[in-house]
Amino acid sequence: MASGGKAALSLRTARQVLKFISEGRNFDSIIKNVEVVSASPGKVLCELRLEEQHMNTGATLHGGLTATLVDSISTLAIMTADKPPGVSVNLSVNYLKPARLGEVIHIDARCLQLGRSLAFASVDVRRKSDGTLLAHGSHTKHLGVGGDGGLRGGGDGGDGGMSTSDTAAKS
Repeated sequence: MASGGKAALSLRTARQVLKFISEGRNFDSIIKNVEVVSASPGKVLCELRLEEQHMNTGATLHGGLTATLVDSISTLAIMTADKPPGVSVNLSVNYLKPARLGEVIHIDARCLQLGRSLAFASVDVRRKSDGTLLAHGSHTKHLGVGGDGGLRGGGDGGDGGMSTSDTAAKS
């Protein structure tokens, strides 16, 4: 894809959406320090420097945060493809290696398939310094299409069922 136009819009939109999601006082504020590095339709790359609040009692990246990153960043990738996010149908995470305090991780999310009512995404969490794969996740979402009986939004990803245009308009 050529640079500019759509890719630049996706990056700006991804940053706006992530800011909107993480600024609240709810659970999603845990991802407030995630930064969008790049975005294009259906793809988002983010990074996070691991802080004390991200660690478990074993002083490694908390598995619950890893699952939250898979959920939230894959939802963001779906939104950059101009699809309204809905609710999660399935979320799976394989934990492969630990990450430690102070390390920077990359969260690379991409849409594998976007259908009329379902989206399938894949997420790799890697150590930035050496590219080691720390976790791999897959996420299936029911898309927030009209007439869905209230499935738009509904408690996951913190997106409140907003489309990218809705979020950009509120920023």
